[in-house]
Amino acid sequence: MTLKKVLRGPLLHFLKDPGDNAPLSGSAEYIEDAAIAIDQQGCIAYCGDAEAFVATLPRETTIDHYPDKLLMPGFIDAHVHFAQLGIIASYGRQLLDWLNNYTFPEECRFEEQCYAEQVAELFVQQLLRHGTTSAMVFSTRHEQATEALFGAALRHNMRLLTGKMLMDRNAPAKLLDTAEGGIEASRALLEKWHGRQRLEYVLSPRFAPTSTPAQLEAAGIFMDEYPGIRMQTHLSENLAEVDWVKTLYPDASDYLDVYARAGLLRDGCYFGHAIHIDDSVRERIRAAGSGITVCPTSNLFLGSGLFNWQAARDQQVPIALGTDIGAGTSLSQLQTLQDTYKVCQLNGAALSPWQAFYQITLGSAITLRLDDRIGNLTVGKEADIVVLDSAATPAAATKAALREQRLEEQLFNLMLLGDDRSIAATYLMGECQYRRDA
Repeated sequence: MTLKKVLRGPLLHFLKDPGDNAPLSGSAEYIEDAAIAIDQQGCIAYCGDAEAFVATLPRETTIDHYPDKLLMPGFIDAHVHFAQLGIIASYGRQLLDWLNNYTFPEECRFEEQCYAEQVAELFVQQLLRHGTTSAMVFSTRHEQATEALFGAALRHNMRLLTGKMLMDRNAPAKLLDTAEGGIEASRALLEKWHGRQRLEYVLSPRFAPTSTPAQLEAAGIFMDEYPGIRMQTHLSENLAEVDWVKTLYPDASDYLDVYARAGLLRDGCYFGHAIHIDDSVRERIRAAGSGITVCPTSNLFLGSGLFNWQAARDQQVPIALGTDIGAGTSLSQLQTLQDTYKVCQLNGAALSPWQAFYQITLGSAITLRLDDRIGNLTVGKEADIVVLDSAATPAAATKAALREQRLEEQLFNLMLLGDDRSIAATYLMGECQYRRDA
């Protein structure tokens, strides 16, 4: 077999959920000196001990060797807004004010083709810089902005799921479509982009307050027409938002019921935030085959509330982590883990580093139904790989110099002290798309 290249170095990935404490037997695989062989199609042809395998390779084989780093599957960002890159860390608003004062004005700019293309390319490059190799992304309501994002991901061969935003009320006129027009535009975009290389179209009603019942119902019919298509939206992020939904949809029993009545509570539907929910809502999400995209950084920034991680785990609700830029303050999933850990602490729960790194790799891949292609480094998977440097930040380097670090401590340092500096390199389908020291 002719190989594209081989990566060599310490390796960690997950084969199943490691549990909430020390990793369960057979759940995590760590190889101190591993080789990952990548075939010409960009998939993994071998993953295992390096020494004997490397000795069998032709002399001309390219080997990228990282003896003092850690190889892991690329990170997955399950909830992020590419059009909000320019308003990251905008001062002092809770959700609804923040949308009106920052988000909506910025998203209006994306009717300009050149601006949309510029931000789309920057966004993809920044994902790679932060070690993210796959993402489910909200676009704007503009078709050209969605096309720009698809185009940027296509150029880098990134696995990216996105779709134009559906909004037909309670927003500036420049951001509104119609129930019928939004669906027709979504259909045209899906037919053009869905399934090209590693791209998927995701039906994307922003949230119940910016869609009429007619638009949500049309979205449910759209999902019937395209079996297997995914849907992303927002749910119960903010208490004022929850109250607003009650006034807009008085016949619904609760916020989730708004989506259920429209046919948007089913397999492949993902609800962002879902902070202010009860056991009944969690159970209905689980039973439907849907999932929650958890966004702790933005929840803290906007003061929205603390997601009940342990309750979701106890009820076996599928969860995936998202940075939620721009209310989130970093595209780094390492910093997302830092905030997840703190939120769990405030709720009286513990997040182990094993469970944390499982969640941004295989765990999110399973939730998004992508684990047949990404999420770990087993043979046949797409070779999306991140190279981590656990001593990249000054605090982490100081700590490493003062005491020897077990693997568990290295992981904990990465999630509490790491950021984009901790990403030494990022590979998509075996091609190095970002190198920190270049």
